[in-house]
Amino acid sequence: MTVVEDPPDVVPEARRRRRVHVRLPKRLRLPARPRPTPRRRVVTGVIVCTAVVAAWAVIYGVVLSSFQEWRDQHVGYDTLREQLAEETAPLGGLIRPGAPVALLSIPALELHDLVVVEGTTSGDLIAGPGHRRDTPLPGQAGVSVVYGRESTFGGPFENVGTLARGDAIAVVTGQGRFTYRVIDIRRAGDRFPQPVQPGHGRLTLVSAEGASWRSVWAPTGVVYVDADLAGTSVPAPPGRPAAVPAAEQAMSIDTSVLVQLVLWLFLLVAVASTYVVSWVYWGTWQTWVVGVPALLACLWGVTSVAVQLMPNLM
Repeated sequence: MTVVEDPPDVVPEARRRRRVHVRLPKRLRLPARPRPTPRRRVVTGVIVCTAVVAAWAVIYGVVLSSFQEWRDQHVGYDTLREQLAEETAPLGGLIRPGAPVALLSIPALELHDLVVVEGTTSGDLIAGPGHRRDTPLPGQAGVSVVYGRESTFGGPFENVGTLARGDAIAVVTGQGRFTYRVIDIRRAGDRFPQPVQPGHGRLTLVSAEGASWRSVWAPTGVVYVDADLAGTSVPAPPGRPAAVPAAEQAMSIDTSVLVQLVLWLFLLVAVASTYVVSWVYWGTWQTWVVGVPALLACLWGVTSVAVQLMPNLM
């Protein structure tokens, strides 16, 4: 016996896909979103680039500058350690600015083996504390002066003003290891300590300081920490500079980098303009992938030069 099933109901395709359209009154309809014009996209691109530059300046000063100082410290430490082992570390005379000359340790501030470089311009102090070139090296007879930043690039001398009398400061140079004891902390208007006796040594640490959160960008003064050498000093080779230019003095800026800054700014403007045009006529994601690395490289160059126009102790 054959069973014949009833054919299924045939539903028209149009009926199954029927949609309900609700027509709103004209007063309730949302206006169509206008397509951005090239002019509006260019203005948006300029605003975005300006915001990126401002954010980068803050990030570089607060975070990235510390990484740059950390890298320079490691390179300088390896160089100086090799020179100390080979007995070729600089002892005096004319020393190339930026060359490592000593290792500085302050146990009370938990600072150990900070590399001190020659020179005290803003560019020299990017790598760490700097030795003022018209003073003898630490351990030698006379007053040795070392500058250090208070906030940017790791802020190695951020808390030197909190040192107390008797705190130890250790320095290692090509002539040996020397220990100093703090005798005074001075600020503007304070009396100078007693002059150094002939044949004795003194170390003066110099940095900026402030009384509030604004001290990071607007320090209110300079602090000096004087420490006398505990032990016998060593002779200083002749040939040290008799004076240093204004750019190497406390709280000074280095205007010699203005030409470099102009060239970097010109390159940054060219790359940013190309970035905006590419964003408008090429595509958003393509521009981000290709343009952002070039833009960041230019920003790094601009900020690393522009920071040298800030006071060297900040």
